Amino acid sequence: MENARKFFDQLNRDYLNVHKTKEDLFWTTYMATSDDHAGFAQAEMAYKSFISDPARLLATRQHLAAVGQAPASAARDALLHGLQGWVALFESNIVDNDQARELMQQLVEAESTLFSRRKALVLKHINEQGMEEEATLSSLATNMSLNPVEARRQSSFAAFRGLEEWVLANGFLDIVKLRNRFAQALGYRNYFDYKVRKNEQMSSETLFNILDDFVARTEDANARALVELKAAKGETALAPWNLRFHMSGDVVRQMDPYLPFGRGLLRWVESFRRLGIRYRGATLQLDLLDRKGKYQNGFCHGPIPTYYNEQGQWVAGQINFTAEAKPDQVGSGWRALNTLFHEGGHAAHFANVAQNSPCFSQEFAPTSMAYAETQSMFCDSLLDDADWLKRYARNAAGEAMPDALIHARIECNQPFRAFSERSIAVVSYFESALYQLDDASLTADTVLALARSTEQRILGVEGPRPLLAIPHLLNQESAAAYHGYLLANMAVYQTRAYFLNRYGYLTDNPAIGPLLTQHYWVPGNSINHNATLLSLTGEGFSARYLADDCNMTVAEAWTQAQATMAAAAERQYPQDYPDNLEAHIRIVHGAEVLADSTESEAAMCQQFERWVGEHYAAPVH
Repeated sequence: MENARKFFDQLNRDYLNVHKTKEDLFWTTYMATSDDHAGFAQAEMAYKSFISDPARLLATRQHLAAVGQAPASAARDALLHGLQGWVALFESNIVDNDQARELMQQLVEAESTLFSRRKALVLKHINEQGMEEEATLSSLATNMSLNPVEARRQSSFAAFRGLEEWVLANGFLDIVKLRNRFAQALGYRNYFDYKVRKNEQMSSETLFNILDDFVARTEDANARALVELKAAKGETALAPWNLRFHMSGDVVRQMDPYLPFGRGLLRWVESFRRLGIRYRGATLQLDLLDRKGKYQNGFCHGPIPTYYNEQGQWVAGQINFTAEAKPDQVGSGWRALNTLFHEGGHAAHFANVAQNSPCFSQEFAPTSMAYAETQSMFCDSLLDDADWLKRYARNAAGEAMPDALIHARIECNQPFRAFSERSIAVVSYFESALYQLDDASLTADTVLALARSTEQRILGVEGPRPLLAIPHLLNQESAAAYHGYLLANMAVYQTRAYFLNRYGYLTDNPAIGPLLTQHYWVPGNSINHNATLLSLTGEGFSARYLADDCNMTVAEAWTQAQATMAAAAERQYPQDYPDNLEAHIRIVHGAEVLADSTESEAAMCQQFERWVGEHYAAPVH
């Protein structure tokens, strides 16, 4: 027992060191405050080598067997639990032959090269003022949703398509080949099969049974929405650069005064605090604004995973998350809120995993992507609720968003609920087919044709977000894992149904945070995704709740929203919400600290709002 305890404690400490080194460099290179790509690649490789080391797995198994023979006690059971967590981590990441290890090294180097090249790539489009400007993926998407001039929307889409061609011309297909060879060296058919098995502990066949069922359930709703859009707006409405505009553009523009960017931080803090969400002493670093060279997609990573150490002391998390907002662009406030709630949900999850080893609280395998995304997507789902909008969305005069605008939003969005969810599914169908291509077929023309045909088959039109412009495909951690978002949203609507049936409401319900903490967050990856759902809802994984929501008519959704707002108007909300999030929060812009919570969270929000007002003009509506 004593030798096993020493081994276990050292393993925890060694992992923290290698993990934090890698994550700190990940942050500085992705935030463009450092160009040490070689150092990051080296740290990434050291981390990969640690978690895929056969010698560590063997030693862990030996100690686990020895502890299993010891007399039963609480200390023995805790040590068994921790060692079993390490076995699961090593088995999920093991690279047990020399060929695969060499291929992993090549992969890390190839992806690092692609990342550094991508960072230097400049995308341009025509903004609402008719000026050509440099653009991020976020601003391209927002321009396509909101710009009233079709030619300007088309310029954003052209930039997306240009990015696809750039990706194919700059080594991505060689990376696909390397990934397949790596997976085959480990005994898998291809990289997609490898990732599904490692990330979700299921086969590709099981995954597509779920996805096929969802696609079938929502086929009619998706087709009906496209037919109705074409009838209402004309044939050109189905052009990929027009779709998002006709789905949401006018409504988002009308909503914008009620959701100003500068107030987004306060709304996130207040809403999470009233849900009873706590960060257990974690340090949160948020980089929210667009900046040249910065990574163009939101993410949440934790350099210090939470756990109870060998002295039984709580090791609080250190967590970074990011957005790429342009506060002077219409729609930036809404996008910022979605990022704050989504990445803030991830951070809440990883700040509350309370086991005896950091192996349970890190975001990579054996942590299921679907499990992790359930936490973040549950939080951002609240923003779509009529009672949340009524309570939090207020203009400069303090006036609440009118019912008519909430109705207009439902009228605009509800017909395309199925399209939106299928826009997640299409990525998995494409990646699965991509990794089934042999090396000879992996040409730019073939892959582009595959992307377009997959979009047509699943979406019914060419997608407004071209598949190869999605950044997740370029990084091995997120590649062949996008289905996790759809599986998560299925679990989100199952979770929402449970809370609504039990309490009748979600917004500002202080029971939600503690229950999520107890059933979803505290166990970390010590139990699987299905077990967390069973623990809270009493029901195993089910896709029907999400499908039912997608299939609602506008009238049904509006009736539901009206009932929600009416109940909220009569509800006596608690008067004793917790005072703070139990976190030290820093808002940064690269190396510059814009605000922090040292004085109070309220003061931090005021500092941030003031800084935004001083540096950005308000969007023109």
